[in-house]
Amino acid sequence: MSAYSSDQDLNVTDATGNGVEVDVATNLTNGTVRLSVLWTDEIYLCPDDAERVAQALLRAAERGRRIAGPRSTGPDNPYASQ
Repeated sequence: MSAYSSDQDLNVTDATGNGVEVDVATNLTNGTVRLSVLWTDEIYLCPDDAERVAQALLRAAERGRRIAGPRSTGPDNPYASQ
């Protein structure tokens, strides 16, 4: 079983129609956020889909903060913003 939970509201594929997908997921044990581009190394998004990905990242960040609690920032967290 994966520790990551994907954003079920995000359904974004490549604008060129090649089936590439974006996945935003939150680690349920430590609150880190994973952004994945599935099936390739890059993806081309229309502006509306780019905004959907940004919103999914914001939702995942908030969920990650709730999971991680006070330990989500600071020098002890290797994933904290510098």
